Amino acid sequence: MLGLEILGIQILGILFALLMLYLTFLHYKRDEFSQNEYLFWQILWALFAVMALFPKLLSPFTHTLNLNRTMDLLILLGFIFVIGLLYHNYISLQKTKRRVEEIVGKIAIKQNKK
Repeated sequence: MLGLEILGIQILGILFALLMLYLTFLHYKRDEFSQNEYLFWQILWALFAVMALFPKLLSPFTHTLNLNRTMDLLILLGFIFVIGLLYHNYISLQKTKRRVEEIVGKIAIKQNKK
């Protein structure tokens, strides 16, 4: 073969990436994602699959950051990504909360005038 020895965790990672690629496609077809969101997630899951299949590609980054293992880098990147998503969700929730409060206020004023 190509001298590629695949571990069980790599197979699991690739299967997960393929599942997420498919789910992202379904959400896009249901018009739940814009084209930009769809492309972002497709690229992210494709990169995830590549990293699962070829973890040695991250070795230069691992050595530059003085980390012992590639897994340490992946965990660090995962935490950064999750924290970024949490922040984005918090901001979106605050905007939605303000909009709901405005709408409820307008409805209350209309009902009060009647």
